[in-house]
Amino acid sequence: MKRRELLAAAGACALGGFAARPARAAGDALAAVRERGVLTVAVYRDMPPFHVDGRGIDVDLADLLAQALGAKASLMPFPAGEDMGDDLRNMVWKGHYLGYGPADVLMHVPVDAPLMDANPQVRIFAPYWRDRVMIARRLDRLPHLETLAQLNGQRVAVPGDTLAGWLMLGADGGAYRGQLSTTWKDGVEAAHALQRGEVAAAAGLESELASVLAGDAGIVITPLPTLHNARSGWAVGLAVKKDAAPLATALQKALDDAATDGALRKIFAQGHLAWRPV
Repeated sequence: MKRRELLAAAGACALGGFAARPARAAGDALAAVRERGVLTVAVYRDMPPFHVDGRGIDVDLADLLAQALGAKASLMPFPAGEDMGDDLRNMVWKGHYLGYGPADVLMHVPVDAPLMDANPQVRIFAPYWRDRVMIARRLDRLPHLETLAQLNGQRVAVPGDTLAGWLMLGADGGAYRGQLSTTWKDGVEAAHALQRGEVAAAAGLESELASVLAGDAGIVITPLPTLHNARSGWAVGLAVKKDAAPLATALQKALDDAATDGALRKIFAQGHLAWRPV
């Protein structure tokens, strides 16, 4: 399963130098975390607002999960691969041939039944965010947008090699290709172009757009209209090795508790996102 069919692809980055971790016996992942006092958390590089340069929502969530286990979080950032199965192999159950990984837990994994079926070596669980493709627009230039036809020839910023880009490029038989600006790396860059007034609208993931544009009274963010039978969103959660059931249970409880006591809502609010139950 191609990751880009599920997530906006993170840009390829130079690999960091991670030391290989020794293999551990089956079923003792939680005990090992508590014994060493460290939860190793794999996070995608350059995925705003979830992780950029050691900061972001997934980083704060990693700290929360580690604290719930009586440990400290140690981040293992890595570049997204073309295939989600590669990411699960490299970061969850085997490790990369270059010598880094696996981590104790991988963040931001699509909670997707076909992905689970295709990767029996891992346990995917605990959805904590549902992302979706949205469109942001300047109200002074596009006061209404019930259909994409109302774009009226206005320029629209969209990251080309992402789900948002593919949906916009293919919408209504390619009717809007001529007005799309597709050079943006992700929805965050597209949102900044909208904020600067370079375009009338910007499409991207809700998380990307809202992290930049939330609170701007002159801009609204709404679902993409008139996209029938198109997958425009997905839930993301955690992944651990299949035999790490006690660790999965402990992490699930930590997230459940954070949802109940408001900690999740606070973490997402710091990233300018309104958390909602998945």
